[in-house]
Parts: sequence; structure tokens; C-alpha cells
Amino acid sequence: MDYDVVIIGCGVVGAACAYELAKHQLRLCVLEASNDVANGTTKANSAIVHAGYDPLPGTKMARLNVAGTAMMGELCRKLDVPYRNNGSLVLSLSEQDDGILRTLYAQGQANGVPGLALLNREQTLAMEPNLSPDLRGALFAPSAGIVNPWELCLALAETAVRNGAELRLSAPVTAIRRTEGGFCISTPQGELTARYVVNCAGVSSDRIAAMAGDRSFRIQPTKGEYFLLDKSEGSRVERVIFQCPSQLGKGVLVTPTVHGNLLVGPNAAACDETDTANTAAGLDFVRASAQRSVPGVNFRDNIRNFAGVRANSDRPDFILEESAAAPGLIHAAGIRSPGLSAAPAIGLEILELLRQAGLTLRRKDSFIDSRKRVRFHQLSDGEKNELIQADPRYGRVICRCETVTEGEIVACLHTPIPPVSVNGVKRRVGAGMGRCQGGFCGPRVQEIIARELGLDPTQVLMDWEGSWVLCGETKDVAP
Repeated sequence: MDYDVVIIGCGVVGAACAYELAKHQLRLCVLEASNDVANGTTKANSAIVHAGYDPLPGTKMARLNVAGTAMMGELCRKLDVPYRNNGSLVLSLSEQDDGILRTLYAQGQANGVPGLALLNREQTLAMEPNLSPDLRGALFAPSAGIVNPWELCLALAETAVRNGAELRLSAPVTAIRRTEGGFCISTPQGELTARYVVNCAGVSSDRIAAMAGDRSFRIQPTKGEYFLLDKSEGSRVERVIFQCPSQLGKGVLVTPTVHGNLLVGPNAAACDETDTANTAAGLDFVRASAQRSVPGVNFRDNIRNFAGVRANSDRPDFILEESAAAPGLIHAAGIRSPGLSAAPAIGLEILELLRQAGLTLRRKDSFIDSRKRVRFHQLSDGEKNELIQADPRYGRVICRCETVTEGEIVACLHTPIPPVSVNGVKRRVGAGMGRCQGGFCGPRVQEIIARELGLDPTQVLMDWEGSWVLCGETKDVAP
């Protein structure tokens, strides 16, 4: 089938590009290698909306970070995505750090970051009393915040699909061939042609580029490991707490999450693009580093460890450009931190690059630009009763830790991008995200998936293709 534009990759950047392109009269297709959107870096990161003082002035990172952060609040409001503008603090714990804070402040001013302030020790402790006794001061950035990154990606992608975009999951690109009119793209689901291709393939973006004959950059996957602590630790700090950055990145942070937990991490270690294993050494480093900032964090309340792989590249900036080797191929590659913050603005940047490459953009007369989902635990008693009267499934709590109901799970299974796994449900409605991490509700979620999608229980996945929860029916065996 012929398309005007094919986007490769449906993490938050690919979804943001799809969201912007779906506003126009285009034949648009998004290819995602995984069986769900947001199943790579987007689901395993710090979930921070950065203010924009860290990127060097004049870079695409700096410009798009500040622009994307300014867009984030309104975008999340329209698409009903959890977001909190809680601000951030970069701590000074030594005389050398004092100089780094002054540099960051100057960079932030040059980048147009609003409201930056250098605070002394007393001012900082008045805001966050649980910080290190070695604290000397901090850089305060009120525009920073926290967000649910996988729900942001899902909301952008769902909105694109509602507005006519086609999404193909489990469709890894295996080859790209130049044609007279554009490109022929091969996947296990068959071939498709497109006039333009947008490369949003994250840690695989250099391989996608090479398929089209472009070897102008290389991705160096870098792993970061995290602790996710119980909600009992969620109020340890109110803001995002950073240490001074180094050549390895922004350092180990301590932050609340939009769900009320406390997140600590990451480290930075070179890896291959599929290595999401936690290591004792990596977690020991994260724990020790975090205690330099917030010594009272109770790591005994940890409920989960995870690791994410970010797409560092051999270039110092985001790679947002039309390929010189393959005209019509637009790269959105090397999108490391602050990629999540910049994603809404990157979508607009790719739109402009496509326009410059010759794509005609005509706005649609109508565009569905809102989304709403039920979060039962946030409703008033009256709203809960009204919902249960209309649909009794909302009266059955499946996930006790997060108070997620059967009605919410059933609803997410009939959305434009329904989950096909237990973790897919988890990312959409939160079932399994609490203290027991699905120990109680997991089997019930699996039953509901099988029932609603007409699957045999052995076909229900935990997450990726091949991650079956059940292998078959157990049988009694004589002793």
C-alpha cells in the first residue's frame, strides 16, 4: 500500500511525530517492532520534564527542550496524561559544585529557561528539608516537572490513530529499498511504500539509517538502572533532586513520580540495545550516589528495580535532519535526555523538515484533539456510585494496591490501541504497579484479557512476543 509518510518507531518521539502529522491530509503509517507502543526507552526512564539549563546554548537540545517543556502542561491536559509541574533543584555539595551551578544558571538564561534562581543553603532546605547535611545551595528551576511517559506516548499515538493514522505493531523493519517515488519498506507483515520515511527507531536508528545507505552516525546504547520505591517513600522530596551533571550525564536523581512513588537513578553504562538487566554493581552505585543527596531514603521500601537503554550517539546533539545519502529519509535519532521533554517540539520540528523536503501539508477540517479515561480511585463517592450503576464491572476491584477496577481494564482492552499483554494493561491503567507488583491481580488481569480478546489463556503474554505466562494445562501425575 502506498503512504505519504511512514514513521519507523512508536516511542514517545515517533508518537509525537504521528500526532502532528495526523493533523494533516496524509496517508500515514507507523511501524513499531514491538507488540505495543512505548515498549523501549519510553517506558524505562526518569519521567522528568527538564527545564532546559543543561544543554549547551545554540544546540537543538537546548531549543527543543525549552519549547517542549513549555508545551507539556497543555498537551497533557488535553490528552488526560498525568503531569505535575513540581520544579527541580540541582544541588551543590562542594565548592566545585558551586561553579557548576553558576555555569548551569548562565546556560539556562541563554536558553530562555524561565524563573531560574540560585538558592543558598537555608533557602534550599526551606523547600526540601530532607537533603544532605553537606548541602551548600542549589539551582532552582520552577518550570521542570514529572510526567507519565508511557501514557504520554500512548495518548499521542491513540490520538493519531483516531484521526486516521495506521499503526502496525510487531512490524520490525527488515529492509529499506530506494524507489523512483520514495522508499519500499519490508517487514514480516509484508512490504509497503512511502514517499517519505521518518526514522524514530531509538537505539536501532543507526541500523535503520544504514538500511537506506546512510552511515553518517552511530548509536551507542547506554543503560541506566533504577529503584522504584513504595508510596511510603513518595513524599521524601517534593521536587526533582539532581546532583551536578558530569560527562556521564545528569547524574543520579531522586524524584517523586506522578503515581506517588519515589524513583531513584540512573547510572550510565555502555551496553547492547537489548540489555535491560539489573546488576548488583549498578544498583549499589545508584544507592550510594542517591544517599549523597537525600541520605534518608529508605531503600528497604523498594518494590521494583528496572533498567532502560537510552540512544546516545556519536554526535553531541539531537540528530534531526534529512539524510544526505537518502533524500526523503528524515532522522529523529540520537534522542537521549532531554528527549522526553523535547518530544512535543520534536514532532513540530519533523513536520517542518518534511515540509522543507517537499511534502505538501494541508490541515484537516477537523481533528480529534482530546482524550479522557476513567481513573476510578480519583473519583468522588457519588461519581463512583453513578459509574457502578451504569456498569457494575466498575464495582469489582481487581488491583487492590492501586484500586483498579474490572471496568477500567475492560475499557482499555477496547481502545484504538488495545494491549495484548498483562504489562500492556499495567501501563494503561496501573493494575500491577503497586506494592505487590501484580502478585495478587496478575492472574485476574490475564483472565480478563483472554475473555475480552477471545484468546486461549495460554496465548496471553506477560509483555514481549514469546513471554507467555502459561504453557499449558497442568495434569495430576501419579506419585
